Amino acid sequence: MSETDIVLLNQSYVSRQDAKVDIEDRGYQFGDGIYEVIRVYGGQVFLMDQHLERLKRSAAEIQLKLSLSLPELRQRLLDLVERTDLAEGMIYVQLTRGVAPRYHGFPTPEVEAQLVAYTKRMERPLKQQHEGVKAALVDDIRWLRCDIKTVNLLPNVLAKQKATENGAFEAIQHRNGTVTEGSSSNVFMVKQGVLYTHPATNLILNGITRQYIIDLCTKLNFTLHEQTFSVNDLLQADEVFITSTTSEIIPIVQVDEQTIGNGQRGQITQELQQAFDQQISKLRQSSKVGS
Repeated sequence: MSETDIVLLNQSYVSRQDAKVDIEDRGYQFGDGIYEVIRVYGGQVFLMDQHLERLKRSAAEIQLKLSLSLPELRQRLLDLVERTDLAEGMIYVQLTRGVAPRYHGFPTPEVEAQLVAYTKRMERPLKQQHEGVKAALVDDIRWLRCDIKTVNLLPNVLAKQKATENGAFEAIQHRNGTVTEGSSSNVFMVKQGVLYTHPATNLILNGITRQYIIDLCTKLNFTLHEQTFSVNDLLQADEVFITSTTSEIIPIVQVDEQTIGNGQRGQITQELQQAFDQQISKLRQSSKVGS
């Protein structure tokens, strides 16, 4: 068994080949589960506590009892990173309501949540971060609890597929003309030096990277408003960028056939990227010091 084939299944580390999903797992049959994606740089886990707190919140919102305490889960994930010798990449962690005969209502209390986590090697998307990408506008057809990070991602998949079919990197969703977020990212725009992003309501997922960028804006003395804006505002923006755990900060230089700004990443986007890079460099440096 190679190092990268190790998977955390409930409380055991097993080979990927032995990590099986029961056909009556509620995540498989109902999408009855939650997940997180956590970034690793230089062998160091980035913003893990924030991700785990969101996992805990998502679990509470769907009345799912965690199979491990957050400190226990944290240590298991750190062990997984060490066991898989992950330097650059991500951790995927998922919890479902467990295995029970198919019935829409919750199973009886003795049915335990099922945990699975694995790592994946992944390089940073530096080319897209430098050159920018195209996005496609799509209607936001999702449910009204987008603040819960559930495995119910079919509407997001359909949005991403529409973007792919239009040669775009990401889909930017809107409800009746009001921009919400990307299919797998949060959306920011810049107009006359001021940043805007949709407030953290039930209509978007409050991204961990989104929160981190908002904090960076405060440190850099940028003015940022968490308020709604329209598709027309987006198309007339000076800069647009998306944020996520895997994308970090990627400028949007074209939306459908509309060029954003001058068609290149903007100055504020670059400054945020530089500040983000500095934090990653510090994290990697701390890894070298501790080794």
